[in-house]
Amino acid sequence: MALEEYLSELSDPSQPLKVADLAQLSALTTEAAPTVANAWPQIFLDRRKTIVSDLTQLAEDNIEYDFDTVLFIALDDSEDSVRVEAVRGLWENDSPEFMARLLDMVTTDDNARVRAETALALGRFALNAAFGKLPQRQVERLEETLRTVVSDPREVAEVRGRALEALSPLNQPWVQGAINEAYHDGDMRLRIAAVHAMGRSCDPTWLPTLYGELENEDPELRYEAATACGVLGDDDAVSHLLRLVLDEDEEVREAAIAALGEIGGDKARDTLMILLDSESEATREAASAALATIDFEEDPLAVRFRD
Repeated sequence: MALEEYLSELSDPSQPLKVADLAQLSALTTEAAPTVANAWPQIFLDRRKTIVSDLTQLAEDNIEYDFDTVLFIALDDSEDSVRVEAVRGLWENDSPEFMARLLDMVTTDDNARVRAETALALGRFALNAAFGKLPQRQVERLEETLRTVVSDPREVAEVRGRALEALSPLNQPWVQGAINEAYHDGDMRLRIAAVHAMGRSCDPTWLPTLYGELENEDPELRYEAATACGVLGDDDAVSHLLRLVLDEDEEVREAAIAALGEIGGDKARDTLMILLDSESEATREAASAALATIDFEEDPLAVRFRD
């Protein structure tokens, strides 16, 4: 079916949307982009939402699909939920063009959900920068933009928090200062973001703060602190995490168990082996996954060939 004909079908509410047919939108040529861009607004809103969501799922299920042309067009959709899903759908795209779009959207989009999602997506570019995989010019623009968002008191806390999480791998003094300032800001969303950022910063000097948050009465903070301890991977964190494997909150328990798997070592392994006999199926599954992580870190081939 010709592209124009298929786009016309998508615009017709009387025609059912067949997920398998969306493969026709994969690997579109540059010349085809204007055709899609012109037809896209003619597709009714609920279908545009469904299409973008389905394209994302199809691409996750089949690495041969490439829907980036359509998703780039959806970044300009009039509906914020479509723009959010388009950003998520481009999760593997690390092109300079996409980063530039995100940097623009995080400061100019009129919807806070979209700005928060773009800030979150910029996190992988910050990781690339931390590993020296971005040109210095791009690193500077990334730092400048995220720093502006984090320090903007007019911006909503969710967006500022996401921006802080994104820039945290850029382990520089001003980044550590931003994390510390957010942690003591008084806004709970910013404090949670700061704890998350402590882990992503890969800076073990945050560990004493994280150990304190492991005992916080707020389960979300305990969850983020446990996850951050796992990311930092310090052996000393194991003894602090042990009490959380029996936490009253299931998500906190699972975060602590996963962190033990990330850290590894005999003490973590012994605890996870005991948890395999837990009455909770979720706990048993989490412990099994954590043990698999330890096994893989110690000997990847052993995991591959294990019965």
